[in-house]
Amino acid sequence: MSDAGPEESGGAVGLPSRRRQPIPMSEWKPAERLSFWAFHNSRFKGYMRFAYLQLGSDADAEEAVDRTFDAIMDAWQRMLEMNHLEKYAWTVLKRRIIDQQRMRRRRPEPADITAFEAAVKDTGVDPYEVLTGTIQFYAAVRRLSERQRDAVVLRYGLDCTSRQAAAIMGVEEATVRSLLRQARTRLAQLLDVPTEAGGDGKATS
Repeated sequence: MSDAGPEESGGAVGLPSRRRQPIPMSEWKPAERLSFWAFHNSRFKGYMRFAYLQLGSDADAEEAVDRTFDAIMDAWQRMLEMNHLEKYAWTVLKRRIIDQQRMRRRRPEPADITAFEAAVKDTGVDPYEVLTGTIQFYAAVRRLSERQRDAVVLRYGLDCTSRQAAAIMGVEEATVRSLLRQARTRLAQLLDVPTEAGGDGKATS
């Protein structure tokens, strides 16, 4: 099995194609319907919490997630043939959040600062003795890569395990651990926090 190509996936962003008319769920096979709703039920709460951290509004988060699952439903039968279904769905969610930000004429921002404060709590140094203010911290967070921010939000902001974060992002658990180590090291450099990354993205001083 392989992921859909650019013509079927909507190109580089990996979104469902507009060229194919989606088949109504009423015409799906029972197993396809069951698998979709199982995926929906397992990911809905996590997607909502992630969207809320990005958008800061229950209504905006709900709209972005609803539109995400509408798009996933339209592409579900093709997604079942993909090698990286979770990663594809994560891409759809991220794009819908960006769309929502644009619709509200917001500048895309990283997640709430508390998610990232949690990420540096285990350095052995009081973060409030290191961080001179939220502006400095936001500036540092915004300099992380997108995937590093995602990993930090899921692991610390949403209290996912590394395995759960990996499942949501559609990557290997080792990749999440690596992203967390990279994020913590980068934040430590930017904020002048002495830290050494350990396993599971946690640090020791």
